[in-house]
Amino acid sequence: MKRIALLSDTHGYLDPELWKYIEPCDEVWHAGDFGTVAVSDQLAERKPLRGVYGNIDGATLRKIHPKQSVFVLEGVKVMMIHIGGYPGRYSSGVEKSIMENKPKLFICGHSHITKAMHDAKNNLLHLNPGAAGREGFHNVRTAMRFSLEKGQIKDLEVIELGARGALT
Repeated sequence: MKRIALLSDTHGYLDPELWKYIEPCDEVWHAGDFGTVAVSDQLAERKPLRGVYGNIDGATLRKIHPKQSVFVLEGVKVMMIHIGGYPGRYSSGVEKSIMENKPKLFICGHSHITKAMHDAKNNLLHLNPGAAGREGFHNVRTAMRFSLEKGQIKDLEVIELGARGALT
């Protein structure tokens, strides 16, 4: 079993409160818009990090993280990209990539809207952890945690970190 902390849209800000949610996890996944190399480095220093770059991430982050990541962990095929849309309204080219890769778990960020949806057409779980950073239009900073075990996605949690403008 692997426990995963899922973040997106930190935009250069890592809430100190996040560490209590990250520490029990085996890996951290970031669905883009790290904002700074420092955010990527801080996460990677604490836990194994898998991430994709987002539309605000500069050249250095684009060298560290790919645009799209497809991998298998604990028998679950995962596809992660920053700008992905959601079931019935995937971004340009994303549905084709989903059909080619056939993930069981599709993760994206970008919208700053927390979502967990079943995509019956593509037989997958779609997750968007919302935005953990302070930049954007979201009202509440969010992240997610879940477990992968023997081909199953389990124990999904949405973590609320407080109001977007709130400092901890």
